[in-house]
Amino acid sequence: MEELPNTPKSNLQPSNPLVLVLLAAFGVAAILTAYLTFIAVRDFVTSWEMTSLPGVTIGEATPTPGGPGAVANIEQPLQPVGGPTPVPWDGANRVSLLIMGLDYRDWQAGEGPPRTDTMILVSLDPLSRTAGVLSIPRDLWVAIPGFKYGKINTAYQLGEAYKLPGGGPELALKTVEGLLGVPIDYYAQIDFNAFIRFIDDIGGVKLTIAEPIRVDPLGDNNSKKLKAGLQTLNGELTLAYARVRKTEGGDFDRSQRQQQVIRALRDRMVEKDNLLNVISKAPVLYQDLSSGIHTNLSLDQVIRLAWFAKQIPEDKIKYGIIGPDQVNFFKSPDGLDALKPLPDQIRLLRDEILTESGPPSPVTTDLTPAELMQAEGARVEVLNGSTTNGLAATTTDYLKTQNVNVTNTGNAESLFTNTTIYDYTGKPYTIKFLVELMGISPNRIFSRYDPTKPVDLTIIVGIDWAAKNPQP
Repeated sequence: MEELPNTPKSNLQPSNPLVLVLLAAFGVAAILTAYLTFIAVRDFVTSWEMTSLPGVTIGEATPTPGGPGAVANIEQPLQPVGGPTPVPWDGANRVSLLIMGLDYRDWQAGEGPPRTDTMILVSLDPLSRTAGVLSIPRDLWVAIPGFKYGKINTAYQLGEAYKLPGGGPELALKTVEGLLGVPIDYYAQIDFNAFIRFIDDIGGVKLTIAEPIRVDPLGDNNSKKLKAGLQTLNGELTLAYARVRKTEGGDFDRSQRQQQVIRALRDRMVEKDNLLNVISKAPVLYQDLSSGIHTNLSLDQVIRLAWFAKQIPEDKIKYGIIGPDQVNFFKSPDGLDALKPLPDQIRLLRDEILTESGPPSPVTTDLTPAELMQAEGARVEVLNGSTTNGLAATTTDYLKTQNVNVTNTGNAESLFTNTTIYDYTGKPYTIKFLVELMGISPNRIFSRYDPTKPVDLTIIVGIDWAAKNPQP
């Protein structure tokens, strides 16, 4: 990784990953639904003099989107400065949101732009009315566009430090797109103080804690031990519970706890006893949270997504974590403990969580590896990276006899000792087939997500293939 330039401390506010998750994964739906419900209730009961709703002052003016006292221009991003340009959502296609929380320790140190403490991808499908929530560990060793390889949590930091177009959010989005092979439409961050206020305003969150756990709320020398069992935690303790890293499972455990809180918040927001409380406080909740949001979503888009998310049943929400089955533990070149992604396993998990039906499983399907490869329909490019003239052409002829869809043949720009695959759109079955057919090392497979490419995969045949290929 390149050394970071000397930069002044970022002017963004410190963020907490959990709040972002909660907002994106149906907390935002609950808050805005409550806000809009408040307006509807207010308008309905204005002329109803027989009774009144507890906690709701009917006569107070409430700022509404686009009206007098509006809190934002609903057509503009809530935080328009910096970050990737938002793309209009048509309300019909799947939409994805990258939730990022910044490392609070970096803020305390005051050493410039922070790393991301947590990344979670939230995906919503309007047609099937399903949703997926996928947690991404911070120590994944990935290709960061323009910076070779590094931990995924440094992508945001590098984008901010080098003042790249779109800043940290843009580089983080591109990095996660490369890892998962899916387009990401939006991003969101939130001030951790907004999370604490929000949890306190709704009366805390009910959590069943499996075993006693020591948590460390923000500040010095104030750690506490939470007992096992069902209990209601306030904002500070919920935040601390979600941030605990010192357990046997490390970040994998923490991801499980964060998703546990997502479910608990969703349950809390729909409790009948809490509904009137939420409705009465909705304008305050909205003001608090919108002031702490950093996102390229406009208020109009948030409202549309919120109303859609509200209609997704709990059993149609899939949760997943990139965990021990999808990574190998190793030491990075600079001696750091890191996680090496297993691309095939990650993409199988991706398809399980982010699609309605999930991927076809080689264990349960009757399809052969060759049939699975053909079903993907990957467009394959073959380039000659060896010193053997015509190797790309003869390799193309060979692959076509194996029903591989080769659409382009040419020469590589440089010499390759080992045959290498570049994956642009995520085709795990085709990669698996080619690796086994051609004896390609899994270490020579690189994800370079780019849906604008005219091909899905590029194979650069190297000197090793010239010596061992089965062609005449």
